Amino acid sequence: MKEERVKKAIIMAAGYGTRLEPLTLAVPKPMVPIVNKPTMQHNVELLRRNGIRDITANIHYHPEQITNYFRDGSDFGVDLAYSFEETLLGTAGGVKRMAKIADVTDTFVVLSSDALTDINLRKMIAFHRQKKALATLALLPVKEPSDFGVVVVDAHDRVTAFQEKPKRGEALSDLVNTGIYIFEPEILEMIPEGRFFDFGSELFPKLAREGKKIFGYKMVEYWSDVGGLAPYIKANYDAMQGTVRIFIPGKKVSSSVWVGKHCEIDESVQFEGCVIVGDRCEIRKGSHLKDAVLGDRCVVGQEVKIEGSIIWSDSYLSRHGSVLKSVIGNWCHIGEGVKISAHSIVSNRCQVRRGIHLAEDSRLKPNEIL
Repeated sequence: MKEERVKKAIIMAAGYGTRLEPLTLAVPKPMVPIVNKPTMQHNVELLRRNGIRDITANIHYHPEQITNYFRDGSDFGVDLAYSFEETLLGTAGGVKRMAKIADVTDTFVVLSSDALTDINLRKMIAFHRQKKALATLALLPVKEPSDFGVVVVDAHDRVTAFQEKPKRGEALSDLVNTGIYIFEPEILEMIPEGRFFDFGSELFPKLAREGKKIFGYKMVEYWSDVGGLAPYIKANYDAMQGTVRIFIPGKKVSSSVWVGKHCEIDESVQFEGCVIVGDRCEIRKGSHLKDAVLGDRCVVGQEVKIEGSIIWSDSYLSRHGSVLKSVIGNWCHIGEGVKISAHSIVSNRCQVRRGIHLAEDSRLKPNEIL
């Protein structure tokens, strides 16, 4: 008899994204763009590609930005509902509440909205069913597991222990929890009602101690938690290089350059490496973009150099400036001759006046004027 396909998914989208501050002071992490699309949109598209279109997401921080963008999900080919958490309930508590809204009665998928992945969910679901598991966790080996929840499995992939963010050199395994789960509905009965309750530090260790059927699926696909500036920039670059298989908007005009609709790009402009230019952008004479992403409706003045950087939508960069390995948020105005040094963040609606030189690791909060 053929297995019923999994029809429902839950997206955890209520977090703050503190490691990407100050960018996330004005934008919830699920809405942080990767190759000009919100991170959560890549996860919605992943679910749709795997045949799952009934989705519920929890929201808390700047919730209106998520609901105004995705609405009911129909523009993205899915049916999207929301669970607004006035008080955060934790990963497990939030999933229990969403599952009630979604009327979950069968196997379901859980994703974190603020990570980027191209995991084959169909294969993971098949593994889950083969093991007759209560819960299956997607695991990935990493070089330095101290920033993650570490998972220990036996020779049959059964989870035997958990270790939450161990100190360097003390990890029991190199396998980490990616926040991608396949659950049977029975797990919902093991989550307390109406209070903060977490998967990694509370529920999973308890289930492992009790000998429940929890398994680890060792994924071979791409995954990044996009935590911090460097991983965020790298995730964009990984997408442009094809390391992670996601849909990049715009017309591919060469092997590694995408250009959106209705752009004005002077014939003297140089593109080097991987470059994405959003819709309705203007790039003026003599500018040079190398390994860069330019959001929609941006203006780049004459002889501006952008390298290894992400510029969000609706920003203006005046002439003779440079941006190196940094991120500029939405609606920013960067004055003439401004130089932005590596590893800097200029948050939404900032203004940097003419001739200013931002040192390495600079952080401008939303609406700041220099």
